[in-house]
Amino acid sequence: MGSASHYPEEAPVHTVSVDGFWMRSTTVTNRDFAEFVEATGYVTVAERPLDPKDFPGAPPENLVPGSLVFTMTPGPVDLTHINLWWTWTPGASWRHPEGPGRSVDDRLDHPVVHVAHEDAVAFARWAGESLPTEAEWEYAARGGHESRSFIWGDKAVPDGEYLANFWQGDFPYRNSEADGFTGTAPVGSFPANDFGLSDMAGNVWEWTDDWYTDHHPADADKPCCVPTNPRGPGIEASYDPAQPQFAIPRKVVKGGSFLCADNYCQRYRPAARRPQMVDTGMSHMGFRTVRRPGPTVG
Repeated sequence: MGSASHYPEEAPVHTVSVDGFWMRSTTVTNRDFAEFVEATGYVTVAERPLDPKDFPGAPPENLVPGSLVFTMTPGPVDLTHINLWWTWTPGASWRHPEGPGRSVDDRLDHPVVHVAHEDAVAFARWAGESLPTEAEWEYAARGGHESRSFIWGDKAVPDGEYLANFWQGDFPYRNSEADGFTGTAPVGSFPANDFGLSDMAGNVWEWTDDWYTDHHPADADKPCCVPTNPRGPGIEASYDPAQPQFAIPRKVVKGGSFLCADNYCQRYRPAARRPQMVDTGMSHMGFRTVRRPGPTVG
């Protein structure tokens, strides 16, 4: 696991062991999620009313069901301010990825988005499955190759061929769409890895079930002690020390998305990892599930 050549949160490179498991070959689609909602009546976090007590100081107009939607900027912007391209959009949800007036009826084979962590867990339990651990996810993404930078090799675009859905051009204002897509792509639009898994790079970030810290354990690379089925830290370590006003724990997300751009976020790689607040689904956030031998783990 990990990388010493990219972002600091990916270090150190280290060895782990995971028991056998099965993984969905694609991310969960809008069609899959609609079947779940139809069967259970489930209401996602983005569709629920907000309690003003949970959001002190928030403008009243924002205290309605909704989610964060990506909006391309008209030109270059300061890349340290994500609020310049993420817009709180009332009515945005998995059913309406860009907000009211847009539906998923013509995107049933695209990955479901705007799902918070508990939404993904609820689907997994209904399906008799689980969310993967970070170690399981990275093992699966690597497809049996331990040291490649990308799923397919060490070059992002080998011989000019785009092998995943990510951003080409200058983020967040110019996308050449050289890979054929500007938003999400139908699952399976690009070649699967050597384990037969599609879209382990790009398209949408994928939830794991591990709490986040800003690096792997400092002693993780000790050759004497290879952990089996590691689960990362506890919940307390996952809070963001830079934003103490948000007492919301964070899980690890993996794989990058259609918004990953080389000038901003080259994280469409197996080792890449980012934190995501558990209550926040966005228009580039999805998931896939695993099935392990024995009892289902939520």
